[in-house]
Amino acid sequence: MKKVLCAASLGMALAFSVGAQAADKIAVVNIAEVFQQLPARAAVAKQLENEFKGRASELQGMESDLQAKIQKLQRDGSTMKASEREKLEKEVVAKRDEFAQKAQAFDIDNQRRQMEERNKILTRIHDSVKVVAGQKGYDLVLDANTVAYSASGKDITAEVLKQVK
Repeated sequence: MKKVLCAASLGMALAFSVGAQAADKIAVVNIAEVFQQLPARAAVAKQLENEFKGRASELQGMESDLQAKIQKLQRDGSTMKASEREKLEKEVVAKRDEFAQKAQAFDIDNQRRQMEERNKILTRIHDSVKVVAGQKGYDLVLDANTVAYSASGKDITAEVLKQVK
């Protein structure tokens, strides 16, 4: 019985020792902070703004035209001839449908492109995390936003930010 207890104690001590060694090879990185501080993020935002500027201004023009027609219908609708009012109502409905369709297509395209560019940046960040982890000898790197507590304090965010720039 004494040998079993001794073996169990030795096994527990060995497990804690291995756990402590593994903890030495764990680091954390704040991916969101790296993403926010990247100069490339601002450049990509500007690029996307320029890419969609023409369509955005077209939509703004369509919206202004539609608002003007709606106001005219509300203001003058009661004094217009029935045929003129019906014509204007049909025109407003057609413009509203066209605007809604173009606005939805714009939103979808804009979101798709933003996700593409965001994913490119995140891939660069993840590649940089791998490089820094390899250089520093870390076996595991966790996102700081998913870690409740880290006693080791091995935060490699600054190194990753330098690497990704």
